Amino acid sequence: MTRYFLGIDIGATKSHALIADESGCAVGFGQGGPGNHEVVGYDGLAARLQEITGQALASAGIDRSQIAGAGFGVAGYDWPSERADTLATIATLGLVAPVEAINDALIGLLAGAESGWGIAVISGSSNNCWGWDHERKRMGHVTGNGMMFGEYAGAWELMWKAIQAVAAAWSRRGPNTALTELFMRLTGAASADELLDGLSQEKYRLSTEVAPLIFETADAGDAVAAECIAWAGRELGSLIVGVAHQLEFEALEFEVVLVGSMHNGGRRLHDPMRETVHAVAPGARFVRLAAPPVVGAVLLGMEQAGVNAQVLRPVLINSTRELLARMGQMR
Repeated sequence: MTRYFLGIDIGATKSHALIADESGCAVGFGQGGPGNHEVVGYDGLAARLQEITGQALASAGIDRSQIAGAGFGVAGYDWPSERADTLATIATLGLVAPVEAINDALIGLLAGAESGWGIAVISGSSNNCWGWDHERKRMGHVTGNGMMFGEYAGAWELMWKAIQAVAAAWSRRGPNTALTELFMRLTGAASADELLDGLSQEKYRLSTEVAPLIFETADAGDAVAAECIAWAGRELGSLIVGVAHQLEFEALEFEVVLVGSMHNGGRRLHDPMRETVHAVAPGARFVRLAAPPVVGAVLLGMEQAGVNAQVLRPVLINSTRELLARMGQMR
């Protein structure tokens, strides 16, 4: 009887489920909205798991009793104190297979690193950074709590950095910037005074969707926008450096997997990030994740059943792309 493996990628904005067989062929897919317990609670996480797993099972034409192993990459699962609640929520799926849950950054690492170890840095709506040593016995990570603990930068933090630059320009503490006009246009504010007044009183709200526009403003020649992006790159580099120190990677050659939409920003973001990392760990090699992170969750699920998953990684990546293309889900 063919064995099947389930992978789940739970995010703060979207969540995916993927099923593959023991040859690495992707056969089922499901998707839904946020499942991060910090956003929707554990009840919301349970509902999201049921939704996307049900979709993937229906897509594959199998039932959950045929799942031989399952891996879960869960955004918001940053501390050991959250493990019991995370596993209890996963248990509501009623799987009889062995399961494992890790932070979602690590499934990005599994999906993106040829060697199966190294460091993954997420820069999407927010940020995170986790790593595994070459024996997969030690993990290193940042807090995952963003601005509370001074960890930057995803789109959310870049947006706030740009707002601060606009405020500095208004108060004459910093240079003028085209970001002021950009935010006035987006909010409908008639002046910089009205913009900052409206933001401070929550009359106006900006979202992470402004991040690509900050890159466009930099490309149009605005030095302040360019510096905001360079700051984000240096901050991401500092996350990587911290994890590299924890895992004693300074003298090693290792992969750094870049996960998340902010990495579409290219050299403006990545050059200062690389410079920051290479000053400490010159052997770091940067790899843009080219597969859906949920691929890494399937690999994790395969490992729970004793499968040598890493050798199946190229097949799984290609078959997942083909499945998503057939389903019209490739983004």
